[in-house]
Amino acid sequence: MTEAQHDEDAPDWLTGAELGMWQAFRNGSTYDLRTRNPVMDNPLSARTWGPERTVRARVVALLLLSGPPALAGRVSSLKLSGVQITGALDLAGGTVTPYVELTGCRFEDEVLLPECRVTTVRMVGCAMPRLEAARLHSEGDLHLPRCHVAGGIRLTDAQIGTDLLLNMIVVHPDRKGRSIAADGLSVAQDLQAELIESYGEVSLRSARIGVSLSFNGSRLMNPDGRRALNAPQLSVERTLYLTASGVTPDGSGTTPPYGTGPTPPYGTRLRPFECVGGIRLDDGRFGDALDLRSAKFRMNGDQELSLRRIQTPELRFLGDRPEQGRVVLSGAKVVNLVDTTASWPGPGGLAMGGFTYENLIPVGHFPLEKRLEWVTAATPEYAPEPYERLASVLRNSGEDADAREVLLAKQRRRRETLPLAAKLWGYLQDWTVAYGYRPGRAALWMAVLWAAGAAAFSRYDPAPINTDGHPQWNAALYALDLLIPVVNLGQDGYWKLYGGWQWAAAALIVLGWILATTVATGATRLLRRG
Repeated sequence: MTEAQHDEDAPDWLTGAELGMWQAFRNGSTYDLRTRNPVMDNPLSARTWGPERTVRARVVALLLLSGPPALAGRVSSLKLSGVQITGALDLAGGTVTPYVELTGCRFEDEVLLPECRVTTVRMVGCAMPRLEAARLHSEGDLHLPRCHVAGGIRLTDAQIGTDLLLNMIVVHPDRKGRSIAADGLSVAQDLQAELIESYGEVSLRSARIGVSLSFNGSRLMNPDGRRALNAPQLSVERTLYLTASGVTPDGSGTTPPYGTGPTPPYGTRLRPFECVGGIRLDDGRFGDALDLRSAKFRMNGDQELSLRRIQTPELRFLGDRPEQGRVVLSGAKVVNLVDTTASWPGPGGLAMGGFTYENLIPVGHFPLEKRLEWVTAATPEYAPEPYERLASVLRNSGEDADAREVLLAKQRRRRETLPLAAKLWGYLQDWTVAYGYRPGRAALWMAVLWAAGAAAFSRYDPAPINTDGHPQWNAALYALDLLIPVVNLGQDGYWKLYGGWQWAAAALIVLGWILATTVATGATRLLRRG
């Protein structure tokens, strides 16, 4: 049969534009109705598209669900460019076998794909009121780059066989304030949502991503809602990127396949990830890293960047410091913490009770005093655990002196919570022996006391307790014998002391026990290193 004979199978009620689409479907070619005028071809333009560029949604559904067979040697597919589709495209519960690619098309009503099974669907630069695709099952890709969706996208419990591409979309919220509702979404490979503009909540609760999830260069804006990104229990096998992305002079991205290619052209600039509103990633699992490099967070006072109980080998906290809101890391577990001094919020803006990390990898200069300010910012009320965790990490990396400084800072912070008497005793311990974390100071005090005791007792000539068998009086050895506990140097216990000399000897004994214990504790810490 010839192609003309096949066309006789087309319904006689098709319009001219629909008949052309019917024929293109059968031979797998692109049906292109663009005018090559950028203003007229813009799906968002207020200018009307005439009947010569318009097809009905029910004809599109007829082709996709039960269309005619392909011509001999061809593969049927729906490829449309610059076409206006009237009526709701309803494919709910259907099975779409042909390949679908729509470029620069305009939908007058919503696209309905709930519980639909498709192979690969690509809608590039299209405008639509809403995309409803809950429980969609795709064997291949679902691509929606550069689309404009006025009433939100729903992908709840959808299953994407390979990649989900949302780069450079502009999406506004639905009636519930959600721009992208994708709770329970499953993507076998990558989910790319780079350079997108979202004006509601992006919800990815319990979503599972087989490789990586990228929001590079995106703007998530939901200032009036509680969160701009709500993704508790999110699972990403590799890395979640909330970082910057390259933008070319024409405003397009640099990410293939819809960017300009792997090599950024001249004039490319970086656009950071920006979030206006809170982020919730509680209980998330990220197989390689959670990357916040160059991210900007703008929150109000009651919003949070919540990372409670996340688990990841590496947290790259390298964004700009949030001016308001809180960063919450309570219960999080990471191996490597990569950070800078300029990224962490100040006092009251950070919470990390139970936050565990094994290695600190600062980017740039991060002195110990700044690290202690970091811990202080996370503990408006005294809590020992953050100090002990930091000290443990520093000790394990061989920074014993810094670890002791951290524990000393912990004792000083604890002192402020004690009653007056204990506080005064704490000041005395700090001034004399630094709570035992500077054993050299204790040894110095022992030397000073020994010299003072030796000088004092050199002016005293005591009588022996036993006139027979007593050693020769030696003031220096006697003072040292009093100061050093346990060890007997052969002077103590042989001489009679009266009045103030008894009190001086007792003071040396007490101070000797305190200082010697401090020195021994410090030496024990050094010996137990590693």
